[in-house]
Amino acid sequence: MELGLAEQASESQRLRQLREHLWTTLSSLGGIHLNGHPEQRLSGNLNISVEGVDGSALLLGLQPVVAVSSGSACSSSHVAPSHVLLALGHSKPLAHASIRFGMGRFNTREEIDQVAQHAIATIESLRQAQTPKTSIL
Repeated sequence: MELGLAEQASESQRLRQLREHLWTTLSSLGGIHLNGHPEQRLSGNLNISVEGVDGSALLLGLQPVVAVSSGSACSSSHVAPSHVLLALGHSKPLAHASIRFGMGRFNTREEIDQVAQHAIATIESLRQAQTPKTSIL
């Protein structure tokens, strides 16, 4: 407890920096929405919604490498889209395609980079697979 209290401010700042780095990297892809207030939120939590992907496929594509959850924390055990994200104005598909990343004391910038690159590759692959193909014939 003493260690936690002594390092609370510096650890909170470090986690915010990791969270913002992950957000900046993921949002560069486009079609990525931040869920929640941009500043007044937990330091080690990033909740996003991803356009153009099936939420279940996104979760499955990320889970072999990254421990993530879907939806908002208050509805993560439900299959239906989060009522919180719907109340924020998201469509059902966008609310369903939301992912929560949690960062903690022992996470490093290098791990965040690995997570971001895996997430981007997964999102791009899912978007490409879900884009209707047009025929030249």
